[in-house]
Amino acid sequence: MDKDLKKLKPELLWTRFSEICAVPRPSHHEEKIREYIIDFAKRHNLDYTVDAGPNIIIRKPATPGMENRKTVVLQAHLDMVPQKNSDKEFDFEKDGIEAYIDGDWVTANGTTLGADNGIGASAILAVLEDRTVKHGPIEALFTATEETGMDGAFALRPGELKGDILINLDSETEGELYVGCAGGLDLTATMKYDTVKLDRENFAGYRLEIKGLKGGHSGMEIILQRANANKLFARFMRNCQEKLGIMLCDIDGGGLRNAIPREAFATVAVMKKHEKAFQNAVKKFEKIYIDEYKGIEDGISFKAVPVKTPSKAINFFDQANLVDAVFGCPNGVMRMSTSMPGLVQTSSNLARVVSERGYFKIMCLLRSSVNTEKDDLALMIRTVFELTGATVRTSGAYDGWNPNMDSPILRAMKAGYKELFGKEPAVMAIHAGLECGIIGGKYPDMDMISCGPTIKYPHSPDEKVNIASVEKFWKFLCHTLETIPVK
Repeated sequence: MDKDLKKLKPELLWTRFSEICAVPRPSHHEEKIREYIIDFAKRHNLDYTVDAGPNIIIRKPATPGMENRKTVVLQAHLDMVPQKNSDKEFDFEKDGIEAYIDGDWVTANGTTLGADNGIGASAILAVLEDRTVKHGPIEALFTATEETGMDGAFALRPGELKGDILINLDSETEGELYVGCAGGLDLTATMKYDTVKLDRENFAGYRLEIKGLKGGHSGMEIILQRANANKLFARFMRNCQEKLGIMLCDIDGGGLRNAIPREAFATVAVMKKHEKAFQNAVKKFEKIYIDEYKGIEDGISFKAVPVKTPSKAINFFDQANLVDAVFGCPNGVMRMSTSMPGLVQTSSNLARVVSERGYFKIMCLLRSSVNTEKDDLALMIRTVFELTGATVRTSGAYDGWNPNMDSPILRAMKAGYKELFGKEPAVMAIHAGLECGIIGGKYPDMDMISCGPTIKYPHSPDEKVNIASVEKFWKFLCHTLETIPVK
């Protein structure tokens, strides 16, 4: 396992990324990475401020002869999605990411890599440090807590930035320029449940485990039609719970709101006279899932592992309400864009189902580039859960970023890419939440665009970044800064 990222090109960018990997930075625990960025600014005698976000803004003067160019804001977020394989011992608040070179890619050992958005942040640091890169005035904006609600972007104050152009470095396909993104909305349903005493003489305990799914980014990869562990669990229970006497004792399915659920676990009690039929049913549904997702999910595992029979189970009426609501909840791609072929327009990710302290908590993340469709989908899901008596609330709403095909920075970067690589880049919108939408609301006159290297499977332990694409991304970024128009 080759962990020497510093030997890769461009050396300065990969060195900074290697250092960032060593700093714990899951969302809401970004104190250490902020300390690292501030220390970097101090070591290089660069002015910086920390706002209420807390976002960090570092300013670097233009290189000699470039003072009359437009000011560019280079923007990336500091937090990362903390996802790991269930058999991996790892504490995201204390441990550094174990990044290593795997052929043409850099990936991590059993966890998310954090190339989203660590590579973007590393590129900004390299620009601030590299004296050979020619550029006009630069503002480096490192935002906080993007992955769980874009808190830093929301907290950014109008007037804090002086830049004319914002280049967001949080896209994930080299050779594509992004000029639009989806808006988002969090929906949380809460359902109260009661418990009943179990007759252990007549019930056997099992742990249902759905594992091996690919998961991934709930925006970028929702189009891939991957399985959702929460939906698979609800499907099994909806078909089998009553006729096999299955009693749910607890459930813990999925993880973060913006990650497609890879795993779901539940403790159940089964009437002993139905044990054999229960075990056969689990095998039957595992085969169904494998057959239905052939070519999409290669490692689906659905098992029933014997455990000590719990003393209590969830009231069957409350259990059935949960199963019905999760089974009926809209999930996945709702509508494709008619104006941009291949782009998801509206989707939902049923991200989390958990039982704790007498309540079920169900979390969904809705996305759409059309605000009215996002609101309609939220009402649809609300209706499903309220039919079971759940309390539903929505939060964290943000609008999308509407494309401006006449953007001056778009024209300049298209021309620059063709000059460097002999072909024009693709111009895209993205079915994910880029901070450009929020920042653009606070700075409506700012010209904005997004680009990045090729990152596969973000938000999952399979996350990896293509090495060659990082070198092209860096070359393109430097060329863009060198050719920024005069103010």
